[in-house]
Amino acid sequence: MPTALASPAGPVLAKPSGLSLGVLLFRLRALIALFVLVAIFSVLSPAFFTEQNLIILVGQTAINAIMAVGMTFVILTGGIDLSVGSTVGLAAMISGLLIDRGLPIPPLGVALYFNVPAIVVLCLCLGVLVGAVNGILITRFNVAPFIATLGTLYIARGTAQLSNNGATFPNLVGRPDLHNTGFPVLGAGSILGIPIVIWIMFVFAAVAAFVAGKTPFGRQVYAVGGNERASELSGIDVNRIKMSVYMICGLCASMTGLITASQLVAAHPAVGESYELNAIAAVVLGGTSLSGGRGAMWGTIVGALVIGVLTNGLVLLGVQEFWKKVITGLVIILAVVLDQLQERLQQRLALKRS
Repeated sequence: MPTALASPAGPVLAKPSGLSLGVLLFRLRALIALFVLVAIFSVLSPAFFTEQNLIILVGQTAINAIMAVGMTFVILTGGIDLSVGSTVGLAAMISGLLIDRGLPIPPLGVALYFNVPAIVVLCLCLGVLVGAVNGILITRFNVAPFIATLGTLYIARGTAQLSNNGATFPNLVGRPDLHNTGFPVLGAGSILGIPIVIWIMFVFAAVAAFVAGKTPFGRQVYAVGGNERASELSGIDVNRIKMSVYMICGLCASMTGLITASQLVAAHPAVGESYELNAIAAVVLGGTSLSGGRGAMWGTIVGALVIGVLTNGLVLLGVQEFWKKVITGLVIILAVVLDQLQERLQQRLALKRS
C-alpha cells in the first residue's frame, strides 16, 4: 500500500501515479476556471485583453486578494471571520480622521498629526486589535467564530460611523505644514510602471505562502484545522494559533481599508460593506476547505483573480449590477459543491487503497 506524506495542502501520495485524474482536476478547478473566463471575455469583449484593462483588473483584484490572504489563515483553522469588511471601513475612516483632524487630546486642547507611514502603522495595529478581540472571544470565552465575528462586524462598522457622525472624510491629500501629505500615493502610485497596490499584493501573498508552507507556525495552522483535539494532544497551543490567525486577518483587512481610502482619496463609513463575502468566495474558489486543514495560498490568489475577471468581464459586457451579484452567488455555491465532491472522491480513493 502506498505511503502518504503530510503536506500543507493535505495528504499527498508518495507516488505521483497514485493521484487520480479526477482529484487533480478538482484541485486545479480555480486555475481552469480562470483560463476559461479569460478566453470567454477575450472573445466577447475586445477591450478585455488590453494592457490598460489588465492593469486595472489586477489592481482591483489585489484589494480582494490581500484580504483573502488573511481569511485563508482563519479558514485553514476551521474558523470564519465576518468582521473583515467592517474592519476595512474602520481602518479607512480612522486614516481619514488622522489625516483630516489628527489625534485629539482634549485635556491639552491640541491634536497630534502623524506622517503617512505612521498613519499606516497605526491603522494596521488597529486591524490587529480587532483580530485580537475576535481571537479572545473565540478562545477565552468559547464563542462560536460565526457569532463572535458577527458581533465585531457591527461594533467595527458602528465605530467607523461614529468617527465622523456618519459623514465622509473628503480630499485626503494632507497639508504640507502638517507633514501628512502623500496618502494618495499608496493607492494610485506605481513602481517600475506597476501599481503599488499590486506590489503590496505580491508581498502579502509571498510572505503568507512562505509562512503557511515553510514554517512551524504554518504547519500548526494546518494541524489545528485538520484535527484540533489531536493538535492539543501533540503539544500545539491551539488558542495561540487561533489568536494569531485572527490577528493576521485583521492586519490584512486594515491594509485593504488603507488602500481603498487612498484610491478614493476619501473615507466613507460604508466602505468595505460585503467585502467579507468576496474574501470568503476567493478562499473557497481557491480550494481551501471550509472545514479547515486543506488549502493553499496560491489557490486563494487564483480564486481572487477568478472573481476579479468575472466582475471586470461582466462590467465590460454591460451586465446589470443585480445580475453580477446573482452570478457571483452561484459561483460561490458551485465552489462549495465542488469542494465537497473533491473531499468525497479523496475519501473513496483512500478507502480503495486501504
